[in-house]
Amino acid sequence: MKDAEPIDRDTELRDQDGLTEKEFLGSYDAGDYERPSVAADMVIFTVAGEKEENYRRLPERSLRVLLIKRGAHPYLGHWALPGGFVRPNETADQAAARELREETGVDRVYLEQLHTFSDVGRDPRTWVMSCAYMALVDSQEMSVQSGDDADRAEWFGLTYRMVGESRNLLDEGGMLHVRRYELKLNLAARADNNEAADGIELNAIIEQRCTRTNRASSEEYRIVEGGGLAFDHAKIIAMAIERLRSQVEKTDLALHLMPEFFTLTEFQQVYEAILDRELLKAAFRRKAEPLVEKTDRYTENAGHRPSRLYRRRREEWGDY
Repeated sequence: MKDAEPIDRDTELRDQDGLTEKEFLGSYDAGDYERPSVAADMVIFTVAGEKEENYRRLPERSLRVLLIKRGAHPYLGHWALPGGFVRPNETADQAAARELREETGVDRVYLEQLHTFSDVGRDPRTWVMSCAYMALVDSQEMSVQSGDDADRAEWFGLTYRMVGESRNLLDEGGMLHVRRYELKLNLAARADNNEAADGIELNAIIEQRCTRTNRASSEEYRIVEGGGLAFDHAKIIAMAIERLRSQVEKTDLALHLMPEFFTLTEFQQVYEAILDRELLKAAFRRKAEPLVEKTDRYTENAGHRPSRLYRRRREEWGDY
């Protein structure tokens, strides 16, 4: 069968109104349709540890997300994800990379589009759709700074745990499975740079609603309690955590959170911080073996017996 010939757009093909493409575009008025504003919002994760008073103990590591305190309406004074509007001369991906660079000072890190959020009324200003992104960064490489519409930027430790679930048969057939999660975000009290210590805790409740029938299935997230977060950012963070946990079980994603050289214990702590559970040492090392390679380096001044340092396997990542 002969392939169809490609259509030459310069030919005089006419539509049902008798217009060529050039004539159609010349009379087209974009104002005939209401257009949304588009934002790129960033869920920026890192894993970091607090310094231990006992120098012989390794620091406890926790999963953290970057939040900014809004310095302008709407949601003045609320905590939110960093982000901004997509500019006319850039793609959503480019806007996300720009926002990441402006907020953390880092570039060339792991960045993936998470989801497009378009609920009606999600922004009280106007119709705003958000292309949300998830970024993974090594906390040692960053210099966090707040943007133009933010009073401050801080790393919040977080937990995300299921607190209840239910299953209900639907009248039309099928089942609605509802899982309820509590998202806790904690800014530990601190007093660096002569600032007053101000422990802050934000608690949000999110429902994951899965509908299953014989012919179709759907999934949606609902915010039951926003917990002091602006817009629908509690839902965005929840979806990002679930994406991260799902991917880290199946891929080498956790390596994007590691410095150039690290111990296997530090690598395991990153997995445990993301998954929110302890892992068996022997089983984890079998999992990590194909992802990393030994070096001739060892830890120094760690307060305990030096440990061998590893790095991501060059066969997979290349030498850069």
